[in-house]
Amino acid sequence: MALENLAGLEGASSAYFIPFMAAIIALGIAIIILFLIALYVYTSLAWWTIAKKLKYKKAWLAWIPIANLAMMLQIGGFHWAWVFLILIPILGWIALFVLIIIATWRIFEKRKYPGWFSLSMIIPKVGGILYLIAIGVVAWGKKK
Repeated sequence: MALENLAGLEGASSAYFIPFMAAIIALGIAIIILFLIALYVYTSLAWWTIAKKLKYKKAWLAWIPIANLAMMLQIGGFHWAWVFLILIPILGWIALFVLIIIATWRIFEKRKYPGWFSLSMIIPKVGGILYLIAIGVVAWGKKK
């Protein structure tokens, strides 16, 4: 009733307003879920490719959440158990994030790309997009 008054709808046309808004919201949620799935597949495929090119035996770990962080740490020269820092709120997350940046720097240098590409993660607003571009370049880029 409040939504109908807010929208200025009365009578028969208000019967279509709420289902229409529910459909729009459901469509928006579906689009967001599909986008997140595509993002997950892209990052997993990129890290799987990087691991394969570095001859890492367990490249399939790139497809498993949290285990992919352990894989990145191992390829970057750290022990996989550092991933348990994720269980310590705030300080552990910050420490793990720093270790991941260092590991990614080392991985990019192993692939003969500039290590500073890994710093794209810490740039506000556009860092996520730059990081996705960087792992794509490192995974599938042609070396000169």
